[in-house]
Amino acid sequence: MPCTTLLVGKRASCDGSTLMARNEDCGPSRFLAKTVEVILPEHQPRHYKPVLSKAEIDLPDDPMRYTHCRNAKTDEGIWGAAGVNAANVAMTATETITSNARVQGGDPLLVGDGIGEEDLVTLVLPYIRSAREGVLRLGALLEAHGTYEMNGIGFQDADEIWWLETIGGHHWFARRVPDDCYAIVPNQQGIDRFDLADAFGERRAHLCSADLIDFILDNHLDLTVREGDPRAALLRETAFDARAAFGSHDDADRVYNTPRAWFMARALSPNAFRWDGPDADYTPESDDIPWCLAPARRITVEDVKYALSGHYQGTPFDPYARHGDPARRGSYRPIGINRNNVLVLTQLRPGVPAGIAAVEWVALASNAFNEMVPFYPNVNAVPAYLQCRQDRVTTDALYWSSRLIGALADAHYPRCASAVERYQKAMQNAAHRLLKAFDARAAALEGPALTAFLEECNQKLADEARALTDDALAKVLYEASLGMKNAFARGDA
Repeated sequence: MPCTTLLVGKRASCDGSTLMARNEDCGPSRFLAKTVEVILPEHQPRHYKPVLSKAEIDLPDDPMRYTHCRNAKTDEGIWGAAGVNAANVAMTATETITSNARVQGGDPLLVGDGIGEEDLVTLVLPYIRSAREGVLRLGALLEAHGTYEMNGIGFQDADEIWWLETIGGHHWFARRVPDDCYAIVPNQQGIDRFDLADAFGERRAHLCSADLIDFILDNHLDLTVREGDPRAALLRETAFDARAAFGSHDDADRVYNTPRAWFMARALSPNAFRWDGPDADYTPESDDIPWCLAPARRITVEDVKYALSGHYQGTPFDPYARHGDPARRGSYRPIGINRNNVLVLTQLRPGVPAGIAAVEWVALASNAFNEMVPFYPNVNAVPAYLQCRQDRVTTDALYWSSRLIGALADAHYPRCASAVERYQKAMQNAAHRLLKAFDARAAALEGPALTAFLEECNQKLADEARALTDDALAKVLYEASLGMKNAFARGDA
């Protein structure tokens, strides 16, 4: 199961932005190239037919323009991954999550029918004007059409971030990320505490299927120890343990999933708990790491990239470590794994005109070796460098250049690590420098003039990214060539 998600509330970020980011990863059978696109209203389907199921859905006739990051090869569908629409609302779909036998027995997943990750961005993002509206639209689609897989989906606007998780074939629940916290999801059902009283009362920070309480009771999903009438207690309970009810606690989770939550929380909240040693509050195999936490300091886009590139650096579990117990290296599934397809971070910024409030940051291929490139999504097209084909490996595409850097640097990590680090820092510096300059010039523009200017800005950002990426590839190629096993010089004789 692929993907890792990190969500940051507006009071937890460095500049008041909401930040939503997710790695889309693929399975080991093939690496999937991703291509960034803008979908104009006239190109949005009015009748949608998935590739992987037999569901058919009529869509509204008033879609907005939106971005997505689809599969370069669409033999299995679109898989739009993440994007931002013209109303400055973002969506990321999906984080594959786990469940348990009681959930599956009570509401089985559909076989060959319903909607899934292939479809969700296309079905929802063009039609929503707030994060909450996204939750309600997707919830209605799930109830009407069902799903064949377990997924977590994020919705974001300038004020709120919501996280929705599916429960079985037709049920769902969602929780708003607290403004002063970040939330982490590593391929497990993630929401831990859920306020059912709020979900069926004022609905300020919790939403769910209309029959969720009956579903919980009928299938004996509430595992909280209580006294008295369970139905009345459940209705009054403000700390319902949703993770115990709906999620999994398998041995495989403790190797594949929970270590990723541990690494992200350890990086962003090092002062909150003891993460290491014999007296640690949480270890990589703890399945009760909180879904959301307050950060030790306000979070930057670089912090998000670092967390979603993690390979347990600074711990005994780093596969690239040169010290410590070799038996512990590579014990857990990294976040920055070879199978990363794309990282999309959507940033919705306060205090700037609506036309430039959204910035979409994209990193392609393995996150341990790549860097994010920003672009303004309020455009009609994106630079060619952010697009690619599955069947053509070329340095004309950021995806393939990033894939080449990662494959070369991984095999020669000690030689190449400094070149990769310098590349990442240079790209971060250039991104912030250019965005600041572009923001200042764009503030006075609107309408078609603004769109045209932002497309020029995006091209300059892509050109800068290409120059830095080409330079990094040349350096990594040189270092990797020096480390080839057939190397020999006259002085070696």
